[in-house]
Amino acid sequence: MAQATDMSFYDGLPLFEAFEGVADAANYRPLPDGWLLAVADIVDSTGAIAEGLYKSVNMAGASVISALMNALDERNLPFVFSGDGALAAIPAAMEAKARAALAAAKTWVAEELGLELRAALVPVADIRASGRDMRVARFKASEEVSYAMFSGGGASWADAEMKAGRYQIEAAAAGSRPDLTGLSCRWNPIVSRHGAIVSIIAVPGLLGNGPDFQALVGDIVALVEGEERGGHPVPENGPESRLSMQGVAIESRAVARKGRRLLAWSWITLQSLMRLVCSKLGWNIGKFDTTQYKRDLVKNSDFRKFDDGLMMTVDIGIERLRQIEERLKTAAEAGVSSYGLHQQDSALMTCIVPAAMSRDHVHFIDGAAGGYAMAAKNLKATLAPVG
Repeated sequence: MAQATDMSFYDGLPLFEAFEGVADAANYRPLPDGWLLAVADIVDSTGAIAEGLYKSVNMAGASVISALMNALDERNLPFVFSGDGALAAIPAAMEAKARAALAAAKTWVAEELGLELRAALVPVADIRASGRDMRVARFKASEEVSYAMFSGGGASWADAEMKAGRYQIEAAAAGSRPDLTGLSCRWNPIVSRHGAIVSIIAVPGLLGNGPDFQALVGDIVALVEGEERGGHPVPENGPESRLSMQGVAIESRAVARKGRRLLAWSWITLQSLMRLVCSKLGWNIGKFDTTQYKRDLVKNSDFRKFDDGLMMTVDIGIERLRQIEERLKTAAEAGVSSYGLHQQDSALMTCIVPAAMSRDHVHFIDGAAGGYAMAAKNLKATLAPVG
C-alpha cells in the first residue's frame, strides 16, 4: 500500500455532501501504511458524569483534538470527537509531536480537570496485522469545514488495545501544558425544541458491516432527516446567548497557568459579554460579522458522524424516537447491529476556534447529561455475556 508522510493524502480525498454517504463503502479510502491512530478517552467517564462533571469530560475529550491540531499545525486533521474522548489519524512523520502533545494533554487533564485521560498511538500496520482495516472518508459539513469518517473496524480495535494497556502514552512531567489555543466551551446547554436530545450509537452486529448494516444506517439517517432541519440540535440562528460562568472557568484553565488565571478569566468573561450583547442587538465588532459567525457555527457542528458505527446527537420528537428504537431493536434481534441510546433534555457544545476572523471553527455536539458516554455504556450492556 502507498506511503504518505504528510496530510496530502487526506487533503486529496474526495468530499461527499449527503450524510447518508457514510454508509457507502465507495466513499472510504485505506489510510496509508506508516500512519498511526491517536486514541484517547476518560477513565470512568460515566462516574464523572454522575458527579455532574459532564462539561469537564467534554472539554477533556476536545482538548485532545485541540492539542494535536496545534502541535501538528494542522487545522484539517482527520479526527472524531466521541464525547469523553477522541481519535485522530497521524502521518508517521508527525509521530514525535503527536506523542508529546498527548503526554501534555494527559497531565493537563489530570491537574486542571481532575480526570484521568488514557491515550495511545497505534500503528495502522498493527491494525491491519490484526485482520482489521482503517479506512477514512471526508464529509463536507460546510464550505469551510469537513469531518473525517472512519470504517473498517480498526478504530474499535485500537480503542480496545488502549484500554487493555497497550501502546500507552505516559503523562508528561508535572506542570506540562499542551497548546490549547482556540479551545472554548462558553455556551450554555442547548435545550431540546422537539421533545428530546438523543445520543445514538449503532455498530455492526454479528453479521458484520455488510449490506444489512449499511441499510440500517440509511434507515436511521432517513428517520432523523424527517425531523425539522434533520434533527440538528443547534437552533437555526445559533444557541441562545447567555453567559456560562462554568464554561468561562474551564476555558481559563485551558489558556492560562495558575497565577495568571484571573486575567484570562476576566478577558474571556469580557469577550463573552461582548458576544452576548452583539448577538442580542445584531451588532458586529469591526470585521467580525456576528450573524455570519452564528450561521457558520450551525453548519460546522458535528452532531452526526461515523466511527466504525453511526453516532448522532439529535433533537427529535418522542414518536420519531420510538420509530428509531423500533428499527434498531429489530436490527439487533436479527444480528445486524448492536446499539445504545441516551435521552436527555439538552445538548452541550464545545468549540475549537483557531482565529476570530476565520470561518473554519469547529463545534462538537454531545448530550448534556452524558450523551455518547452513556449511550456507549448502554451499548456495552447489550454486549455483556449473559449468565
